[in-house]
Parts: sequence; structure tokens; C-alpha cells
Amino acid sequence: MSTDTLDAPVVETVKMNGLQAINAALMEAMEADPKVLVLGEDIADNEGGGVVGVTRGLSTKFGTMRVRSTPISEQAIIGAAIGAAMGGYKPVAEIMLMNFTTVAMDMIVNHAAKLRFMSGGQSQVPMVIRTLTGAGNQTAGQHADFYEAWFCHTAGIKVVIPWTPADFKGLYLSAIQDPDPVIIVESGKTLFVPMDVPVGQGPIPLGKANVVAPGSDITIVSYGQMMFTVMQAYEELTKAGVSVEVVDLRTISPWDKETVLASAGKTGRLLVVHEAGRNFGPGAEIAATVQEALFGKLKAPVGRLGAPYCSVPFAKKLEDAFLVQPPEIIAEAQRLVAMG
Repeated sequence: MSTDTLDAPVVETVKMNGLQAINAALMEAMEADPKVLVLGEDIADNEGGGVVGVTRGLSTKFGTMRVRSTPISEQAIIGAAIGAAMGGYKPVAEIMLMNFTTVAMDMIVNHAAKLRFMSGGQSQVPMVIRTLTGAGNQTAGQHADFYEAWFCHTAGIKVVIPWTPADFKGLYLSAIQDPDPVIIVESGKTLFVPMDVPVGQGPIPLGKANVVAPGSDITIVSYGQMMFTVMQAYEELTKAGVSVEVVDLRTISPWDKETVLASAGKTGRLLVVHEAGRNFGPGAEIAATVQEALFGKLKAPVGRLGAPYCSVPFAKKLEDAFLVQPPEIIAEAQRLVAMG
């Protein structure tokens, strides 16, 4: 046994999936602070604890005054959360699916995100918006879109899309304590895959990316459930002799420019992969920023992979074609590496 092994810290972990991790974060935050409230459609235990059971057990423990099932009115949910936040509470509001945030866009964009600015800094809106989305489950075009670019384009609101259960717990704990509105996107598959979570997982800073795997030939940046696809491609590229550095962005706005620029500067090549549409997607902003900062230092143009300019299809074969698949990532990474 090496000295390194003897000196390595032993971290006790527990297996949990994303659902359990979010539930644990909410439970911990509500135990610690009576000002933390949860509201949304069908979130109380007598209604199942939410559409996928994230809030199960909370109303039984904390009561329906702090875990409030609401009418089916997304605008009212966000409006009530804004009012509670301005009144000194820390609401966590659930919008069942990301497509339904469109119903509450005025409340999110023109009120929650702007009240600090428009009040000259006198009003804070410390609220979290939870929402679920993601293709791959045949829920089609009104239930599976990634619209994070809309919110990233709006100053005043942070956008977070975790991948691992540990990140879900840590990022939720940070978001609930943030003085400004945070939208957390729970992307389909990430909620149901068990992974190791450190016992006592604490807050993870917003705006900080995670270097999941070190490498030297190319950097691949992604987030959310697309990280599962990226990691499949990573394994195949590694077998083929390509050294890939994988960066999980975790927070999309503000994104961690320092980590991405350091990684792309080291490898000389960057590929951004996301589930949102490629046109005007977050990859465009990241690519432009990196090419401005590293002009003349990159060995190849920045690559981007995202969904086609199309609504999410229902038919399984079309939906599979809509999503970026591992062979596309492998081919694009190999093309960029071969350029220089």
C-alpha cells in the first residue's frame, strides 16, 4: 500500500438518487430555518409529494403552512413566492415542468429578476424556482424543452443545472441561502440514477464548475443529464487514445469562465455539449467567450453540439435523433483533435 493511499482522506458516502438528494436538502434547510417555505402544485403528502415525489414527507413533518399545495396557476405560484421573499421568507417554488415557466415569464423576468435593480438595491428576492425537464422519456414538445438560455439572458437571476445527487444537495443548500432568485433545472435522468453522496454533504458554491476528469488533448464542457452521454463518449475516446478533460458546468449563469478558460487553454481544444438547441444556445456564448480570450492560442475552432432547431419529438426514433448521442461527440472530438 502506498503512502498516498494511507494519507488519503476517507470520505463516508451513502447511495442516493437526485430525488432523495433534493428532498434531503429541503429537509435540512427547513429544519435549520423556519423561514424556508415550499410551494407548488400537488406537493403535500396527501397529493403524493409532487409529480415525482421530491417533496414527499415534508408536509407531514413541517405542516401545510410551510409546505403549501397551490392551485394550477404558475403565475400565482411565482407571484406568491416573490411576495414571501420580499417579506423575509425563503420560498422554494415548484413549477412542475420547464415548459410551464412560460406561463410565469412576466413574474420571473420582469419582477423576481429585476426588483433588486429597480429598487436601487433596497429589495431582495431570495427565492428558488425548481423545475423539471429533459427529453428521452417521450413527453414531447410541451414537457421536455431546455430553455435555460432564456433565463441566462436575463440579468438578476442565477441558473443552475446539476448532474450528480451530491451536486443537487450542495447546490440546493447554497441556492436557498442566496439573496437573489435562483432557478434550478432538474433534468430527467439525473433524478433517478443513484450515486455516492458524501455523508453530511454541505453547500456547494454557485458559479463553480467541476473538473470531472483531467485530460490533455481536448476539453468537453457539458451539464445536466447530457453529462451521462458525455461520460459514455469519454470512455470510448479514452480507449481510442484521446485524453479528454471533462468539465461539468453545474451553474450555467454565472458560468465558471475561469475554470473553462484554464482547461481550454491547457488542452487547446474545446467542445461544448448541451441538450438545449444549438441555435442561440449556451454553447454559443461559451464558444464566443473562449475564442475571444484565447484567440491565436487554440489548436482548433471551438466545437458545439446541441439539439436541432426543432421541438422535442414524441416518436422514440425521432426523439433519439433529436438528442446528441455518444457517436456524435466522439466524431466531433476526434475531428477537432485531428485539426492540430
